[in-house]
Amino acid sequence: MGLTLTPDMMLVLGLVVFTMLMLVLEWIRADMVALLVVVAIGLTGLIPADRVFNGFAGNAVIAIIAIMIMGEGLDRAGVLSLTARFVMHMARGKESRLGVVINSVTSLFSAVIPSQALAALMIPVTSRLSARTGVPISRLLLPMAFCILTATNTTLIANSPLIVLNDLIASANNNLPPGAQTIPKFGLFSVTPVGLALAVAGVAFFWLFTRKLLPEREDARQKVTPGRTESYFAETYGIVGEAAELTVTAESPLVGMSIGEAEQLHGAPLILAIKSGNEARMAPPVDHVIWVGSVLGVLGPREQINQFANNQLCRLSPRMRQLGELFNPSRAGISEAVIPPGSRFIKQTVGDLRLRKRHGISVLAVTRGDHVYRDDVRSVSLRPGDTLVLHSSWRELAQTAEDRDLVVVTDIPREEQRPNKIWQAVGFFLTAKCLALFTHLDLSIAMMTGAIGMLLSGVLNMDEAYKAINWKTIFVTACLIPLGWSMDSTGTAAWLAQEVLAHMGGASPWILQLALAVLTLLFSQVMSNVGATVMMVPVAISVAVATGGNPSAYALIVAVSSSNTFLISSGHPALMMVTGPGGYKGKDFLRAGLPLTLLVLAITLVAINLMFH
Repeated sequence: MGLTLTPDMMLVLGLVVFTMLMLVLEWIRADMVALLVVVAIGLTGLIPADRVFNGFAGNAVIAIIAIMIMGEGLDRAGVLSLTARFVMHMARGKESRLGVVINSVTSLFSAVIPSQALAALMIPVTSRLSARTGVPISRLLLPMAFCILTATNTTLIANSPLIVLNDLIASANNNLPPGAQTIPKFGLFSVTPVGLALAVAGVAFFWLFTRKLLPEREDARQKVTPGRTESYFAETYGIVGEAAELTVTAESPLVGMSIGEAEQLHGAPLILAIKSGNEARMAPPVDHVIWVGSVLGVLGPREQINQFANNQLCRLSPRMRQLGELFNPSRAGISEAVIPPGSRFIKQTVGDLRLRKRHGISVLAVTRGDHVYRDDVRSVSLRPGDTLVLHSSWRELAQTAEDRDLVVVTDIPREEQRPNKIWQAVGFFLTAKCLALFTHLDLSIAMMTGAIGMLLSGVLNMDEAYKAINWKTIFVTACLIPLGWSMDSTGTAAWLAQEVLAHMGGASPWILQLALAVLTLLFSQVMSNVGATVMMVPVAISVAVATGGNPSAYALIVAVSSSNTFLISSGHPALMMVTGPGGYKGKDFLRAGLPLTLLVLAITLVAINLMFH
């Protein structure tokens, strides 16, 4: 006798639909949606009260936290800087070779560093390599981001859906029908054959088709380095001119004005610094008042600056005398930064952020798609993927970037790297991998051992460790795991599987697997890959049990397909982060992403069926 739809099942389905709609429409933040769902599960008693928040203490979440900390430790120790040197040496300046080496190295790191964190680390590295070789960055960033996603399934170390998979399997085992065989958990390298096939396919795909699939345009964005900013920012954003000093005289109408008021004057250049008395500072706040004798550091065409100086009765200095140290290229300059998903800056205007007062950073322009906002930048409300053009000291910018609210694209000097700790960082990371591979310890304990080792050895400190953790990812993962549990415990997954089989009862296992994989990758385009995995794995396992298939194979197909998100820029945080710096449009993602999606789908199904044959 078939299962009938119960009130509890209807409630779970309602929560699933609510979660999907909210994650797609973005009316509510993703982490808030996840919290609402877990609280609703607790209030309605869908799972026992003492298990509602167990997701926060689950092996998956603890392992993800530890991996984020270790990824930051590897970056602090300068592993990425060594990577840039290695890639340059291997590529020898040739475009075809450079792309292959970058994609191969990225794929290697993708096995051990979470996707979003790896994208944040590799964008500046790729930018530096583009600038040194003259290869347009638009030919490098999109393949790099796609290769992160094709190679992320190589191990259970860095892929959140695969890490969550074992928790979902444990829940499914508690609700299997009588006589059904317990589903074994996946080991650290259980998925490596499938992951390697996908990683090689990703690198080979772009080696063969990069020139055909990616735009032929000559991209000015290749010049994004501190030493080559003038021509780049002039061509890309219309920010032209040079820095100059204006001394405010007693007769100047600027006396008593605020910086904000002065910037609104007709023909005003960009005001980037001010010196009043003995105090000099970069990025003066809009409410900072100008007084007699104040020295303004401005940026603009020489004619514009001359005209402004004459109109406002200011004395123009022929060279940077008093603010020269502030504008020294080794200490400050113009840079680009991307707003990543999860940033606290999202949905806030530039003015509301008060970046000048809080961080000493001036926002010169905002780019969204093909549109560049330069006039009234303060009123622009920020979205994920926006590119900001900033002027600041490198120290202030690096400190601000540590909060993960923006990702610096420009390869700026980093003062906080600890290259003397590289062997400790690599040693503890390898120790964690060996513990996970050669002992029976849970992944969470093995990974946290490596993280603690890095902290104790001074690779990074606790404050840096806290900042390394993407708490939005943690909350979304921890709060959605109970949704997967409730699909099992209420029988919702079994009922959905029954309905699927009622409509596809005569279909072959290949067709059923294809349907599950396509459904998962479509969900993943519009919601988090963890969310898609949590919803689809219980259904996949129920379909496998009902048809006599291998539940491990079906569950793995879903988990791997959740990373098959190449069709739109919003499909994955790593893709959103390269859209602005690479100057990509929607058609670029479709042109390169559609054939890669089909290739990854075919390899996933064939490799997993061969592995579990």
